[in-house]
Amino acid sequence: MEQTTTYDAAAYAADGTARARVTLPAELFDGTVNVPVMHQAVKAYLANQRQANAHTKNRKHVTGGNQKPWKQKGTGRARQGSTRAPHWVGGGTVFGPTSDRNYTEKVQRQVRQLARKSALNARAREEALMVVEQISFDSPKTSLMRDLLKKLGVWERKVLVLTDGANTVAHLSARNLPNVHVMPYSEASTYHILWSDVLVVESGAIGAAPAEGEAKAKAPAKKAAAKKTTAKKATAKKATKTAKSAKAGEAEGAEAEPAAKPRKRAATKKTAGDSPATEE
Repeated sequence: MEQTTTYDAAAYAADGTARARVTLPAELFDGTVNVPVMHQAVKAYLANQRQANAHTKNRKHVTGGNQKPWKQKGTGRARQGSTRAPHWVGGGTVFGPTSDRNYTEKVQRQVRQLARKSALNARAREEALMVVEQISFDSPKTSLMRDLLKKLGVWERKVLVLTDGANTVAHLSARNLPNVHVMPYSEASTYHILWSDVLVVESGAIGAAPAEGEAKAKAPAKKAAAKKTTAKKATAKKATKTAKSAKAGEAEGAEAEPAAKPRKRAATKKTAGDSPATEE
């Protein structure tokens, strides 16, 4: 029998007030922690950040040294051909680093995904993952981000804030904090997750379900809103029906009036025909 592992995390409102713990989605947080894969992903990430700036010159790139220092024989010293040889001061370097080196390491997409999933599960297992409803500030201020992290109790630790999409205000608010890094959830790599001590994730980024108490509290409100909408629709339908019936009655009245006029004309014609007979 396979044992399914479920994790829950501490949940907070946008202002930092504590809420009931939320259950993390089982598709992502299933308890998988693969340490060798995480090591491979982090090593490749750090290697890909390297730039081949170190560059040395060998004896053919060092200027000078074209002339023989002294003649081949008769001086009593060892023969020398150039002052730019590797054993001379100011000469070329043997087997030194050059800018032609490429430090890039490629990792398969499935391996990167597994490493990222393992890092998230490791933080969830350590209870170092917190869920916030939404990080929304009126204006970018460092004090707002600092106060929020102090309410969460993670101000003195390295924090990685993962937002649901790009959040410029949150990014600017944490830009001057050395131990806080804000980035979209989709762009976080295994290195960023393992670099931090605590993860603060928006609920919309991972699709965390709301707390049970909140769901129960919201259910009556949703039902009441649904009843109001249905009542409004019913009244609107009745109004349209009455309007249609009124228009239909007016149309029938307008059609009935022309039908009555010919009868009156016929009656007048008969009377006109009868009058000569009476006169005779």
